[in-house]
This record gives sequence, C-alpha cells and structure tokens, in this order.
Amino acid sequence: MVSSIPGSNILNIILDVIAQSLQIPVIIFLIIFAIVSIILLGGLISEHTSRKKIPINQLEELILKISNSTSNEEIKELLNTTDIPKSQREILIKVTDSNLPDKESREILARKLLENEENKLDKQLEKSDVITRIGPTLGLMGTLIPMGPGLAALGSGDIITLSQSIIIAFNTTIVGIGAGALSYFVSKIRRRWYEEYISNLDALLDIILNTFN
Repeated sequence: MVSSIPGSNILNIILDVIAQSLQIPVIIFLIIFAIVSIILLGGLISEHTSRKKIPINQLEELILKISNSTSNEEIKELLNTTDIPKSQREILIKVTDSNLPDKESREILARKLLENEENKLDKQLEKSDVITRIGPTLGLMGTLIPMGPGLAALGSGDIITLSQSIIIAFNTTIVGIGAGALSYFVSKIRRRWYEEYISNLDALLDIILNTFN
C-alpha cells in the first residue's frame, strides 16, 4: 500500500490551482505576442522600403572627401549633399558644428551621441527580442497546463475534455513557436541593419574628429 506524505494532497491542490489559473493569462499573452509579431513584420517591411543603404565605395569616397576638407563649412556642405540617413547627418553636423574648445571634448560629445543612437536602436529591438525568448516558453506552458485536466479526463473516460485539452495544447504551441520564430527573423534582420548603421556612423565620426580644425 502506497502511503502519502501528510499534507501532500493540500500542496498538490495548491499547485493545480496555480497551474490552471495561469492558462488564461498565458493564452492572452500568446495572442498579444502573435499580433505584435505581425505588426513588427509589417514595420520591418516598411523600414526596408525607406532604408538608405550606403554602398561601400560611396562611403570610402565620402571619407576621402572629408579627410581632404579644409574647413568645417566644407565638411557640412559635403554631409548635406551626401545621400546618408538623416539621423546620421544630424549627428555628424552636430559634432562638426560643436563649439567645444578641444578635441578631447569633441570626442566625448561624439561618443555620447553614438551611445545615445545605439540605445535608441536597442529599444527598437527590445520587443522582438522579448517575444523571441518568451514566446516559445509561453507556448510550452500553454501545452503543459491543459494536459493535467486532459489526463485526468482520460482516466475517467471523458474523451471530449481530453480532445479539447489536446487542441488547446497544440494551438498554444504553434502560436508560441510561430510568434518567436517571426520575431527572431525581425530581430536578426534589424540587428544586421543597425550594426551596419552604427559602424558607418562610427567611421564618419572618427574621420571628422581627425580632420577637425
């Protein structure tokens, strides 16, 4: 005869109540994640159509022209006539136009502006990164939570409840993995774009600081 630990039934009931109470929040979050991941994909497509990509030869030409410039005004004119992203142009002109007295101070300003731009781009990636990590986890939770009542229903011969539990389990798994995969795709593409953007900005800032008058 199997003996049970005193109080274990109460603990099992508490665990069951906690687990079952999480089912609705998990489903709600999965629906939200699915909607947000679709919106993020639409934002990625929109960003792709409006994105300005600077060819490496054009970037090399711009760096050469800046290094050969003889005045800050000439650098500003080059930046205003070059087809680079507006946000990059504003940062570069701000550093060029700076009234700070020495190169060290201008380097601190440039580094701070670059860090601020990196932080803004990181915030753009936060939503997709969160869904990438949490979406499949919620999908797994949504799979396991209904299986408890489903197995209990199987023991009592209630096939209808079992089938409903299995349907919920499969649906939550699909939504969780799908939202995570879609968000991972968005994060991967955007991170590559943003790394290229920051790399170009860093190179242009360096050449401006080195040719500053």
